[in-house]
Amino acid sequence: MRVFDAHEDIWTHVAQKRLAGETHVFETYHLENHLKGNVKSGIFVIWIDPPFTENPVERLKVIVKAMKAEIKESREILQIVKSYEDYEQALERDVIGAVIGLEGLSYMNESLSLLDELYAIGARHASLTWNEENILATGIKGSADRGLTALGKQAIKKMENLKMIVDVSHANERTFWDIMGKCSRPVIASHSNAKTLWDHPRNLTDSQLKAIKETGGVVGVNSYPAFVSKDRSLEGLANQVDYLVSKIGIEHVGCGFDFCDYLDWDKEDKTKNVASLDVLNGLESTLKVPALFSKLKSMGYSEQSLAQIAHGNFERLLKNL
Repeated sequence: MRVFDAHEDIWTHVAQKRLAGETHVFETYHLENHLKGNVKSGIFVIWIDPPFTENPVERLKVIVKAMKAEIKESREILQIVKSYEDYEQALERDVIGAVIGLEGLSYMNESLSLLDELYAIGARHASLTWNEENILATGIKGSADRGLTALGKQAIKKMENLKMIVDVSHANERTFWDIMGKCSRPVIASHSNAKTLWDHPRNLTDSQLKAIKETGGVVGVNSYPAFVSKDRSLEGLANQVDYLVSKIGIEHVGCGFDFCDYLDWDKEDKTKNVASLDVLNGLESTLKVPALFSKLKSMGYSEQSLAQIAHGNFERLLKNL
């Protein structure tokens, strides 16, 4: 069963490795796991990784340059998805389909012209913030009293006009509700879990989950262990899926695993980067994705339901690009 993973930090990893002199990064580090894990498509995001958050514009330039070079040399294994037709072509070619996504817009300028430039090179998805307060919005580490800015509201309007997918993962609660008040198209939480099951700031309340459902959107279950359960287990993740299905219906639940096992950081001093050596027990990487669907099947999920979670629900949204 093919899987669409709505959150992969691939382009940031590509930049890390290419800066170290490597090429063909996706093929070297990711292709085999994607094929064995049957993760045939997903949203590959540009994420401004610490410590480069202090100068996001320059880091953006570095990542985009690396991404373009990687795409050019990966045409036989990777298809950039700008439309549903591109997605179908990737399936027909039996290559990995990649939607270019933007995790946080801390580098955005007041004219929003960068959004147009990124759209022009293929970006079809964006979240406005990655935890921080920025010119557009407020993440979970920002002030609880601050939400979307006036410019952020303009950005949402522009994204909707461009038919980009709006993502609320990482937004604080006020920003979340501000976004909901401005969107007329389906909204996603690409990589978030249910706060009722595990009370973490990155997880969503039942009211937030239901609001996403009402837009016709999808919530991608996140395997990052700190967001899953106390025991950080595969069973805990399966319970997250089951809870989401019970609250918002099978049509609104997908996958956004947020694997970071491959990201480079200083393993001697973890404070230098947000990545963690922690992995979910039983779902350590893309390679292990089939284990989640085996677990859900043992819990009584039908093949049709599993297909909706695995790829069908996010595929539905790609038809709106």
